[in-house]
Amino acid sequence: MPDPSPGLGGRLEGGAHFLPVRIYFEDTDFSGVVYHGSYVRFLERGRTEFLRSVGIGHDGLARGAHGERLAFAVRRMGIEFLKPARIDDIVEVETRPKALTGARCILAQAIRRGREVLVTAEVTVALINDAGRARRWPDAIRQTILRASAPA
Repeated sequence: MPDPSPGLGGRLEGGAHFLPVRIYFEDTDFSGVVYHGSYVRFLERGRTEFLRSVGIGHDGLARGAHGERLAFAVRRMGIEFLKPARIDDIVEVETRPKALTGARCILAQAIRRGREVLVTAEVTVALINDAGRARRWPDAIRQTILRASAPA
């Protein structure tokens, strides 16, 4: 099903996905600097929009579009906070698949303000069924992710 909100979900370019995010008051702490937990939400949005942009939606997975009900679960996350973002900044979340093996996918992510790197993250997600057990990537999903991550 095509995305009903084109442009809202960012763009695919050169094997990566880019999602612009505006920093609002709710994203900051008392000093106007982005609270560290907000970056985790921005990274999640980047991963979700990457998948949505290649036609893999959470809703379809949950409904069993690939044979059984599936979901993505974060297995591991390593984050480096390099520089702060502030209220009213516009940052961009970059999501790039790094490895796809078995039931896991490793994603390299970065949050930038212009050319300045603010946050880097390496996130391992696992594909699980509705009983919480890891599942190998269905070939259709694997091929879709591999095609999307190939540099243009």
